[in-house]
Amino acid sequence: MAGFRHRAPAFVDIAMVAYPSVTLLVDLSEGEGVVYENHGRHERGSVVVGLLPGDLRATGWGVGECLQIRLEPVAAAALFGASAELSGTVVALEDVWGRDAGRVEDRLRAAASWDERFAIAVDILGRRLGAHPPVDPQVAYAWRRTLTSRGRVRVDGLADEVGWSRKRLWSRFRSQLGITPKRAARLVRFDHAAHLLAAGHAAARVATESGYVDQSHLHREVTTFAGLTPTALAVAPWLAVDGVAWPASSPSRRLAKGGERVPDLP
Repeated sequence: MAGFRHRAPAFVDIAMVAYPSVTLLVDLSEGEGVVYENHGRHERGSVVVGLLPGDLRATGWGVGECLQIRLEPVAAAALFGASAELSGTVVALEDVWGRDAGRVEDRLRAAASWDERFAIAVDILGRRLGAHPPVDPQVAYAWRRTLTSRGRVRVDGLADEVGWSRKRLWSRFRSQLGITPKRAARLVRFDHAAHLLAAGHAAARVATESGYVDQSHLHREVTTFAGLTPTALAVAPWLAVDGVAWPASSPSRRLAKGGERVPDLP
């Protein structure tokens, strides 16, 4: 998780780049808050962003604050229910948690510091884990193998590792995480490539290191997932803050990663 603060009283318009997580964005702004535009729909305030949201922008006026929590789809399923219902969409947090969403916002907004907000968020998420049935252990294993391999794993190989048929893995993975195993691998591989581009590496090198056939293949995948060229993606503000908000030196994976990481939005 990370906290974001926009201090300048000006209009903000940021293209949000796809990431291999379900993202919870809690709007802590006073006033109108942030508006999320997705597939012609508009959601204001706190939202849950499912996997593969497509063309997604965050816009708003004035000073604002937001707590962003990235959840592995396995954890998101335990918190919100089957991720298949969220994939490709942006849903108001109120539609998912009802009146509790407002209570969560009020509690976080009243906190005296970001560290206190992070602690409150960990407590809230911890209490809600287990509210829905967990995904199959085989599906959880397949997802994490996809992550650790940076998307360079074959579905047939994953099925063999968990002792399922390819068809069963495909079906269970998609129904529980909202994405097929192959699409998940492409998303994870894209994310790795996107961050290499943001770090300043040349597209040709990124294509090779990320396992794409060639630079044209990289270009097509970047366009598919981000709607941008590799050159434009490399300077996307949404990626530019990742090194600050989620540094490589973060603690080992656990329920949530806290800390005083509050980059100002451009």
